[in-house]
Amino acid sequence: QVQLVESGGGLVQPGGSLRLSCASSKNFFSMDAMGFYRQAPGNQRELVATISRAGDAVYVDFVKGRFTISRDGAKNTVYLQMNSLNAEDTAVYYCNARYRVSPVSRLYEAWGQGTQVTVSS
Repeated sequence: QVQLVESGGGLVQPGGSLRLSCASSKNFFSMDAMGFYRQAPGNQRELVATISRAGDAVYVDFVKGRFTISRDGAKNTVYLQMNSLNAEDTAVYYCNARYRVSPVSRLYEAWGQGTQVTVSS
C-alpha cells in the first residue's frame, strides 16, 4: 500500500504563491503517475495537474500558466508550485498516486490526507 504525505498548504493573499509537496512511500518511477486534485466546499473533487513516470505533465485549463507540477525522483516527491493564486483556488488539495502491484495488475489509487489552501486578503 502506498502512503502519501502532503505539506505546504496555508493562507496566502490574492496574487501570492504556495508550493505543495507530496512524499510517497513508493518509488516514484515504479508508479504510473502522481498528481494533485482539489475540493472546494460544496464541490466535487477535481483534477488540478498530474505528472507521469516519464515526466509528462497535464494541467486543467484553469491552472495553466499559473501552476507547475514537478517531481524529484530521488526523494519520491511531487511538487505543485502555485502562483497568481486567487480566491477560486481556495480548496483542500489532495495528492494522488496511480500504481500497479505487478506489470499486469490493474491500476490502484492512493490519496494523501489533504492540505488546506486558503486565498484571502
